[in-house]
Amino acid sequence: MSNRLFQGVIHQMHDAVDRVIGVIDNAGAVIACSELSKIGEIRAQAREELSFTTDMTVIEGYTYQHIGSSPNAEFAVFVEGEDKIAEKYSAILAISLANIKNYYDEKFDKSSFIKNIIMDNILPSDIYAKSRELRFDSNDNRVVLLVRFYSRTELLPFDIIQNMFPDKTKDYVIAIGEQDIVIVKELVADTSTASIEALAQSISDTLSTEFYCRVGIGIGTVVDNIKDLARSYKEAQIAIEVGKVFESEKEIVSYENLGIGRLIYQLPTTLCEIFLSEVFKHGSLETLDKETLQTIQVFFENNLNVSETSRKLFVHRNTLVYRLEKIKKLTGLDLREFDHAITFKVALMVRRYLTAKPIKF
Repeated sequence: MSNRLFQGVIHQMHDAVDRVIGVIDNAGAVIACSELSKIGEIRAQAREELSFTTDMTVIEGYTYQHIGSSPNAEFAVFVEGEDKIAEKYSAILAISLANIKNYYDEKFDKSSFIKNIIMDNILPSDIYAKSRELRFDSNDNRVVLLVRFYSRTELLPFDIIQNMFPDKTKDYVIAIGEQDIVIVKELVADTSTASIEALAQSISDTLSTEFYCRVGIGIGTVVDNIKDLARSYKEAQIAIEVGKVFESEKEIVSYENLGIGRLIYQLPTTLCEIFLSEVFKHGSLETLDKETLQTIQVFFENNLNVSETSRKLFVHRNTLVYRLEKIKKLTGLDLREFDHAITFKVALMVRRYLTAKPIKF
């Protein structure tokens, strides 16, 4: 249980209770108190007497009450005074903190459960049994977003993202390593990919403007079964890795929109190398200079339209035709023909893939 959580509640209740209130742990140490100077004190006698009873206990001017019904409870509250008001305050405080502790523990258990699923650390046969035990709705629509921090920050990435998702009963924030944070987001039915990407963009914008953090966000596919969260997580990982190769200018990459890049990513490198050698058997891709490659890029961006491409490049149409003829002579591919253009486009992506050597999952 987080001491900070207890301290936060004690701090808020202090304004309503005109007495010193606080919490001790099972070693008798004061871990939260409305009077900060008392934090760290050891109240061994109180802890010893509490271990023999579940009733309220009065010791040296303070009224103590277990948080929970067991004498071996991990925590107990205390209120200054030995009168009926102190008893009333301690009872209210114990009930309040017990409910908060139960909620916190359940939330922690659910987060650990989700983490075990996405990391494949739980057997499929155990997933449904555990979800019933935790009263976890296993058939809600959910999606996994992987936020990768590329820059350092004074605050912990987990704390930053956690504060952006206050509804801890529906959304789960999980730290995976030092710089990767996973968000398991519950969705309403028929949530569009565009809406999920808009959410990811708002996360990226907030991190950039408020915390000066540069991040990449990979988005998996929406799943309607809890056991498929592992697949959505792997898809989010692939989205980030493939995005670094083929969509390097984008911060937000969705697995569903990877297109042919996803197919290339799944191919063995030896097969990719064979493909390149066959496509460019008439001449090496490396023989094309920077200007020629730029011409090809703009030509593709303008759907193989010669007139539009020449206008965008600020060159005469005949100059562009000359460049295309030069490419044909060097590679044997005429980019004005659709089939040749497709082959060339894929070949460029394959070469970029081989150069990047992305991590496989």
